[in-house]
Parts: sequence; C-alpha cells; structure tokens
Amino acid sequence: MQRAKLSIVFASLLALAMATLGGCSSQPVDKTAGMSPATLYSEAKDEMANGQWEKAIPLLEKLEARAAGTPLAQQAQVDKAYAHYKAQEPAQALATLERFMRLHPASPAMDYALYLKAIINFNDDLGMFSGLTRQDLSERDQKAAKESFEAFKELATRFPDSKYAPDARQRMAYIVNSLAQYEVHVARYYYKRGAYLAAVNRAQATVAEYRDVPALEEALFIIYKSYDALGLTQLRDDALRVLEKNYPQSEFLIKGERTKNDPWWKVW
Repeated sequence: MQRAKLSIVFASLLALAMATLGGCSSQPVDKTAGMSPATLYSEAKDEMANGQWEKAIPLLEKLEARAAGTPLAQQAQVDKAYAHYKAQEPAQALATLERFMRLHPASPAMDYALYLKAIINFNDDLGMFSGLTRQDLSERDQKAAKESFEAFKELATRFPDSKYAPDARQRMAYIVNSLAQYEVHVARYYYKRGAYLAAVNRAQATVAEYRDVPALEEALFIIYKSYDALGLTQLRDDALRVLEKNYPQSEFLIKGERTKNDPWWKVW
C-alpha cells in the first residue's frame, strides 16, 4: 500500500514537472535580447522602410528603453510617433509626441515633432468617395484644423529657419482658407433651409473675421441673397454693391454659383 502511494506521488510530481517544462518551452523568445541599440534601430528602420509599422513600433519601444537618456532614445520616440501615424493610429502618435515634447523641450528634433503633430491633425485624406460627394475639407469638423494651425504656427515662430517652416506657412494659409470656407458652408446650409437671418449672421462673421480668402465672395453673395429673401431691399442693395465692387466678374452674380472645377483647397 505504501509503495502504491509513493508511485502516485511520483507520478504527480512527474506530471507537474512535465507541465512546467511545457510551459517554459511555450514562452516567446525575445530575438532582440542580444542586439545592441544600433542594431535594434537598424532593424526598426528596415521594418519602417518596408511599411511594416506594426513590427517597427515594438522594436522602437525596446530601443527607447535600452538607450534611455541618449539621443538615440529621442529618435526612437519621434520615429515611433511617425510609425503610429502611418499605422492609422493618430491618437497614439499624438500621445507619443506630447510625451516627447514634454520630456525633451530642447531637443534638436523639436521642429520635426511640431511639424508631425501638425500634419497628423491636418489630415487632409477625404477618402475614395470625395470626388463623388464633392465634399471638401471645409465641410468637416474644424477642431483638428485649428489644432494643426497652432502647431504649424509654433513651428514657424520658434524655428523660422527650419526646413519644415516653408511648408508650415503654406499649410497655415490653407487652413485659414478652410476655416473661412467652413463658416460659408454653414451659412449656405442655413440659406438653403430658409433660415435667412442665421445665414446673414454666419456670412457676416466670415467677412468680419477673414481677409483675402476665396470664401469671402460666396459669403457676400449669401448676404445679398438672404436680404433679398427677407425683403430688406436697402440692405440687399448695399450687399450687392459691395459684392460687385470687390468681385466685378463674380460667377455667383451670373450663375448663382462658382463653376465646379478643381476644389480651391487642392494645393498638394
């Protein structure tokens, strides 16, 4: 009987040992364990060059930890932000950039970090159906556009000689146009639904706030048409005179709309 009990105990211990060994053998092997930071960075760059963003991100995270306190770790952070951006993970990209800018305010890569932050918010991809819907960026939420503008502005102000500054200034002008066009888009919406006073107020706000942007022509036309619909002839005539003076060849006065060629916002 004693021998039988010992056999059972031995069998149990053997099964436990086998299970433990089996568990150990299933543990993933870290193939980067023996890599130097330079080699690890080279592997990450190769993955990025091949568009393998999901594979590059963990490599950059390992590099950031192993090379902590070095310029290479800083480079790993901004590269990781870019990889998140390309992997369609803008929230993670922006969070990575915010952390980088907080930890390394004097980094030589700060101008690039600001540029990347602005580009992520800029996000001018309208999707494959934009040509069919005739949607432009001004018809979308403008919160990200304003955040993008502020990042571009900070870049152009703090680093005027940066290689990214010229493009930042061009995109700032674009965003101002987009914000003005958004206001006109809302005014047009009100006008088409018979909310003429709301249309006037929104269009007038555009005229008061913006200068030298394409949207002003349509804003003045909406004011003119809204006053006409309201039967306010004096204000209608005043608006018409301003429109004719500033845009004597306005297509709005001839056709009631601008000819739909390439959208105003297609700069790139």
